[in-house]
Amino acid sequence: MRSRLGIPDTQADLDVKGCLDREPPRSFVMVAGAGSGKTTSLIKAMAHLADKRGRLLCSAGQKIACITYTEVAAGEIKADVGPSSLFHISTIHSFLWSVIKPFQSDIRAWVIVRIGEKIAERRAHWEKPRIQARTKARLELEIAELEAELQSISHVKTFTYGFGSSYSEGILGHDDILRLTPACIGLHPLLRNIVAKAFPYIFIDESQDTNPDVTQALLDIARDNPALCIGFFGDPMQRIYMSGAGDIPVNDDWLAITKRENFRCSTSVLNLINAVRASGDGLVQNRGRMILNDGVEESVEGTANLFILPNNVDRSSCLNAVRNWLAAETRDEMWLSDLREGDVRLLVLVHRMAANRLGFPNLYSALHDRASLSLSEGLSDGTAWPIRSVIQHILPLVMAARENDDFSIISILRRESPKLESARLQGQIVAAVLAELAQALEQLKQMFAENSQSTVKDVMLLLKDTELLRIDDRFGVHLVAEPVDDESIDFNNVQAYLACGIEELLAYRRYIDEESPFATHHGVKGAQFERVLVVIDDEEAGFGQYSYGKYFKYVPLSENDEAKLANNEETVVDRTRRLFYVCCSRSMKDLAVVIFAPDVDACRTAILEQTLFAQDSIRGVEHLQ
Repeated sequence: MRSRLGIPDTQADLDVKGCLDREPPRSFVMVAGAGSGKTTSLIKAMAHLADKRGRLLCSAGQKIACITYTEVAAGEIKADVGPSSLFHISTIHSFLWSVIKPFQSDIRAWVIVRIGEKIAERRAHWEKPRIQARTKARLELEIAELEAELQSISHVKTFTYGFGSSYSEGILGHDDILRLTPACIGLHPLLRNIVAKAFPYIFIDESQDTNPDVTQALLDIARDNPALCIGFFGDPMQRIYMSGAGDIPVNDDWLAITKRENFRCSTSVLNLINAVRASGDGLVQNRGRMILNDGVEESVEGTANLFILPNNVDRSSCLNAVRNWLAAETRDEMWLSDLREGDVRLLVLVHRMAANRLGFPNLYSALHDRASLSLSEGLSDGTAWPIRSVIQHILPLVMAARENDDFSIISILRRESPKLESARLQGQIVAAVLAELAQALEQLKQMFAENSQSTVKDVMLLLKDTELLRIDDRFGVHLVAEPVDDESIDFNNVQAYLACGIEELLAYRRYIDEESPFATHHGVKGAQFERVLVVIDDEEAGFGQYSYGKYFKYVPLSENDEAKLANNEETVVDRTRRLFYVCCSRSMKDLAVVIFAPDVDACRTAILEQTLFAQDSIRGVEHLQ
């Protein structure tokens, strides 16, 4: 699909081309609001370079790098620009690994330092007062294992990038790559020059969510190499992950570009998201979604309704009533559809609200309640480390086994089974190894059978004992006969997760794969739907990082909030505003927001004072009766 290349240029697109055509080219930061087509601008920039400088770059053995946030986004960009050896399009992890992979001695030195840091962390923990004897024993064992791992590094011939870390096997995980490469870039000017020489143009999509260390590494490369052109494409208002860089600093010789158009949202929705953004960075988007009517472009008016309901009602019944009201009011029966083809999404703040309705409440609680930020945020898209292997490898293997898909089975096992590593197969009878794996796969398949009583821990123990698939080394402390709390931040969360039943994994997969109308506020960034219903319920969500009550001002700020506000630090209101903007801007035509509030009248008064919604679009429980 190459349709994006045929879309007329906006002024922002012309500004980017102007940067690329200069000698030397000029780096830039593009801020593009929701629905503006910032990825379209990125693709146009790549196509422009291919046309103007492609032959020269190819003859010099150079490439244009495009760094994306997800594999899906990388695939979409590849489909648009078409196959070409000129482009290096990948996720940030893959790009960083391509940069550092040739420098094995630097990798080895970093791994040695990293293991030393882990040993020091555990020793410091051991020396804390009032540490239980069992915890000390566990820490001593971990220190011994790390020291043995440190000794084994000298025997590792080549380090590779894999799913989970295993330093003794030469495997670096996702988190390692994010630490390793920026650290090496910061330390070695030669590496910075090599990257600039190999990739004279580097474009970063969704730059607001890029790891800050990675962003700084790219800025360091640009500082040392004035001829390098870096283009950041993003929107700070859509930064909804705490780990993202947010605003990208614009150097004096860089160009700040603002893309104000919105091609997605109806007029009603566009007016609302502009009002939301007014108290943030103040960017005003224009145009809105258009359709052709007898050859003439017309604006799509759409609707934006707000329902304020008491929080002591049956929420599921109320949401069904709201959907029925919307179907009747807009004369659109698709509001009632639970199928993907219905193009309707019910956005809930956190998984708990969907989990309670779809059948994975214990799994949600395990990976969210009192969990680290990496676990709670990673729950939204299946990237939290305890569940990542389930989504990416275990369930696909089970599904392939159910369908007798031998090709997929062997493809997964070749990539992920330690038993099929080349070094392990030397001197082995391959047929015997495959027979062992087939037996283990049958056991795994039975664990996921209907009415199975197996737990996640049962699955992980099977994988560990049979080596059917590689598991994250962080499970090690949890899979011993008597796990000892090492007082790490996520120990109890992982224990609770391992105790979950298999049926909750399957329910979670259906949710992640969008086989229900529910999605989280976080999980739909980048997506768009004809109909969007945003569910706001601070009480049910129980999420301290966000508070719609404080954002809408029907709940007062705390002393801590006031202190952060006085110090010009990010507050819960800033985070919630960004999240609300992302949610509302998913709607292409009709939007409904449902607030379950402790005090309906106070909520209504506070929202009217902010002029976010027109008075005649605010409705109460009486409209649903």
